[in-house]
Amino acid sequence: MAARMITYEVTVEVDKANLARLDAYMTDKHIPEVMATGYFLAANYSQDGGRRRTLYEAADQESLDGYLDTEAERLRQDFAVHFPSGVTATREIWCLLASF
Repeated sequence: MAARMITYEVTVEVDKANLARLDAYMTDKHIPEVMATGYFLAANYSQDGGRRRTLYEAADQESLDGYLDTEAERLRQDFAVHFPSGVTATREIWCLLASF
């Protein structure tokens, strides 16, 4: 079976007091640092009220595994230092089945 695009989805529920600070952190620091690891092809950052969602696109499962094994913990710890409370993150992994 051919390699399939993988989407690593991180959704953050954030209290209103942290919204502007979170947006600045994500766009100025966190997402650029994740992309600099070289494991992802693209990233998109979206909002829905007090929720923020980042979609990271990896070429294949091996790329995502490389990120999770070598970089994720360091970047999650940095996030926790900047946002010790007022935010809750959930993560999902999606495997592309078809594009139309």
